[in-house]
Amino acid sequence: MDNIVKQEQMLLRRFNDLASMAEVRECLLFTDFLNLHEQDLFIRTKNELQRIKYFSYGGFDEAERKILCFCGDLTINKEDDILFPISCLHIKPQNSKYSDKLSHRDILGAVLNLGIDRSKVGDIILDNNESYLFCSTSIQDFITNELSRIKHTVVSASLIENRDFVYKPNLKPITGTVTSVRLDSILSIAFKGSRSNLSGLIAGGKVFVNSKNILSNSYILKENDIISVRGYGKFIYGGEANRTKKGRLSVKILLYE
Repeated sequence: MDNIVKQEQMLLRRFNDLASMAEVRECLLFTDFLNLHEQDLFIRTKNELQRIKYFSYGGFDEAERKILCFCGDLTINKEDDILFPISCLHIKPQNSKYSDKLSHRDILGAVLNLGIDRSKVGDIILDNNESYLFCSTSIQDFITNELSRIKHTVVSASLIENRDFVYKPNLKPITGTVTSVRLDSILSIAFKGSRSNLSGLIAGGKVFVNSKNILSNSYILKENDIISVRGYGKFIYGGEANRTKKGRLSVKILLYE
């Protein structure tokens, strides 16, 4: 059996076990951080699980990696009533003057090199040469105590309150014209590639719209849809501006930098 299929079956069993236990115990149970593919798997199969409430959160509203809550507590009706086991760590160089330029890959690599599983780590947000890392609360102290160097840069990691993290993404506006707002057409505008090349990403399961895996090139986007493409990036579809004299649609995209 294909390894990916085995992993999906294990995750489905995990979903089922957590849903069953949450219902029987009338309590809250949580997964680790789920990537977009794992979130999509849950979306596609949740109707097969117990009819309880489900919530997801990643530490801030725009987070891509999220923890799923199986809610068997009948008194809870909204996400704001749930304390998710997510901590926010502020990582910064001890001496910014002599710091390397640190990337998302550098920070994640340094954290995983501590022996931490990827599922315990959520989104990493860069802010100049500082960063904010969301992680499972169970490992927050370990990271703050053990993470001291990224590449050649000496760093410190400290816990901050999630409410003190303010996310203001850098969004690059892009405009272009298309014959229709099909997914493959919009991808070609966002990433400046040919529709034929980018169509392979859709067929390969690498394109997600609002966390849902989309496999159809002709999928029609709606204004404010959030599109994530593995290996390429993420953008917001801003909708249609007008129609040109030749009948093409002028569209706007906001690309996360």
